[in-house]
Amino acid sequence: MTIALLIAQAATTPSQPNALVSMLPLVFIFVIFYFLLIRPQQKKAKEHAKLIEAIKTGDEVVTNAGIHGVIANVKDKTFIIKIADNVKVEFDRAAVAAVIPSQKEPA
Repeated sequence: MTIALLIAQAATTPSQPNALVSMLPLVFIFVIFYFLLIRPQQKKAKEHAKLIEAIKTGDEVVTNAGIHGVIANVKDKTFIIKIADNVKVEFDRAAVAAVIPSQKEPA
Protein backbone atom coordinates (compact mmCIF):
# COMPACT_ATOMS: atom_id res chain seq x y z
CA MET A 1 0.00 0.00 0.00
CA THR A 2 2.80 2.47 0.76
CA ILE A 3 4.31 1.92 -2.69
CA ALA A 4 1.00 2.90 -4.28
CA LEU A 5 0.91 6.09 -2.18
CA LEU A 6 4.45 7.02 -3.19
CA ILE A 7 3.67 6.47 -6.88
CA ALA A 8 0.47 8.50 -6.61
CA GLN A 9 2.28 11.32 -4.80
CA ALA A 10 5.08 11.36 -7.38
CA ALA A 11 2.54 11.56 -10.17
CA THR A 12 0.73 14.55 -8.64
CA THR A 13 3.84 16.53 -7.53
CA PRO A 14 4.99 18.96 -10.24
CA SER A 15 8.65 18.61 -11.12
CA GLN A 16 11.01 21.47 -10.30
CA PRO A 17 12.49 23.31 -13.31
CA ASN A 18 16.18 22.86 -13.92
CA ALA A 19 18.26 25.50 -12.09
CA LEU A 20 20.30 26.19 -15.23
CA VAL A 21 17.17 26.87 -17.26
CA SER A 22 15.85 29.27 -14.62
CA MET A 23 19.20 31.17 -14.60
CA LEU A 24 19.35 31.45 -18.40
CA PRO A 25 17.30 34.69 -18.67
CA LEU A 26 19.56 36.41 -16.11
CA VAL A 27 22.68 35.33 -17.99
CA PHE A 28 21.14 36.55 -21.24
CA ILE A 29 20.33 39.96 -19.70
CA PHE A 30 23.90 40.27 -18.37
CA VAL A 31 25.33 39.51 -21.82
CA ILE A 32 23.11 42.18 -23.38
CA PHE A 33 24.16 44.73 -20.73
CA TYR A 34 27.81 43.88 -21.31
CA PHE A 35 27.69 44.47 -25.07
CA LEU A 36 25.39 47.50 -24.95
CA LEU A 37 26.67 49.34 -21.88
CA ILE A 38 29.81 48.03 -20.23
CA ARG A 39 32.04 47.27 -23.24
CA PRO A 40 31.48 50.62 -25.06
CA GLN A 41 32.12 52.51 -21.81
CA GLN A 42 35.41 50.67 -21.27
CA LYS A 43 36.45 51.38 -24.87
CA LYS A 44 35.66 55.07 -24.45
CA ALA A 45 37.65 55.21 -21.19
CA LYS A 46 40.69 53.62 -22.87
CA GLU A 47 40.53 56.13 -25.74
CA HIS A 48 40.30 59.02 -23.26
CA ALA A 49 43.31 57.68 -21.33
CA LYS A 50 45.33 57.53 -24.57
CA LEU A 51 44.24 61.09 -25.39
CA ILE A 52 45.35 62.35 -21.98
CA GLU A 53 48.73 60.59 -22.23
CA ALA A 54 49.40 62.11 -25.67
CA ILE A 55 48.80 65.73 -24.59
CA LYS A 56 51.91 67.90 -24.69
CA THR A 57 52.76 71.55 -24.13
CA GLY A 58 51.23 73.77 -26.81
CA ASP A 59 48.17 71.62 -27.55
CA GLU A 60 44.81 73.35 -27.68
CA VAL A 61 42.29 71.65 -25.39
CA VAL A 62 38.72 71.89 -24.15
CA THR A 63 37.93 71.00 -20.54
CA ASN A 64 34.79 69.31 -19.22
CA ALA A 65 33.66 72.76 -18.07
CA GLY A 66 33.87 74.05 -21.66
CA ILE A 67 36.96 76.18 -21.14
CA HIS A 68 39.18 76.44 -24.21
CA GLY A 69 42.89 76.98 -23.73
CA VAL A 70 46.44 76.01 -24.57
CA ILE A 71 48.53 73.64 -22.46
CA ALA A 72 51.27 75.72 -20.83
CA ASN A 73 52.80 73.02 -18.63
CA VAL A 74 52.34 69.27 -18.15
CA LYS A 75 52.71 67.87 -14.63
CA ASP A 76 52.27 64.35 -13.25
CA LYS A 77 48.60 64.66 -12.30
CA THR A 78 47.63 68.08 -13.64
CA PHE A 79 47.90 70.42 -16.61
CA ILE A 80 48.40 74.16 -16.46
CA ILE A 81 46.19 75.66 -19.15
CA LYS A 82 46.58 79.21 -20.47
CA ILE A 83 43.09 80.54 -21.12
CA ALA A 84 43.96 84.22 -21.74
CA ASP A 85 46.94 86.58 -21.58
CA ASN A 86 48.50 86.28 -18.11
CA VAL A 87 45.74 83.85 -17.02
CA LYS A 88 46.81 80.29 -16.29
CA VAL A 89 44.64 77.72 -14.52
CA GLU A 90 45.65 74.33 -13.19
CA PHE A 91 43.32 71.44 -14.11
CA ASP A 92 43.32 67.78 -13.23
CA ARG A 93 44.23 65.50 -16.15
CA ALA A 94 40.75 63.97 -16.15
CA ALA A 95 39.18 67.41 -16.66
CA VAL A 96 40.42 67.60 -20.26
CA ALA A 97 37.60 66.48 -22.54
CA ALA A 98 39.13 66.91 -25.99
CA VAL A 99 42.16 68.10 -27.89
CA ILE A 100 41.41 70.56 -30.68
CA PRO A 101 43.34 69.75 -33.85
CA SER A 102 45.59 72.63 -34.85
CA GLN A 103 44.44 74.67 -37.85
CA LYS A 104 47.95 75.79 -38.87
CA GLU A 105 48.41 76.45 -42.58
CA PRO A 106 51.22 74.55 -44.29
CA ALA A 107 54.24 76.71 -45.19
